[in-house]
Amino acid sequence: MMEGPDSPPAWAQARLNEVEAKLAFAEDLIDTLNQTVIRQQAQLDSMQQQLRLLHQRLQEALPEETRPPREDIPPHY
Repeated sequence: MMEGPDSPPAWAQARLNEVEAKLAFAEDLIDTLNQTVIRQQAQLDSMQQQLRLLHQRLQEALPEETRPPREDIPPHY
């Protein structure tokens, strides 16, 4: 390959190709990780909603006069 006056030397072109390949892999990895984070956030949102519903059902199922266990500690503690 003949180098023109405006073309980079062969070593620089090889290094540029290497950097471009690494950048392409990094961009793909970032996209994959981003999709993983999006999926995990959706799972967390779903679990938080389920936990809220369970807490609400538990509160509805408990008699109103039920005291939290912390209030059962004798006064001398």
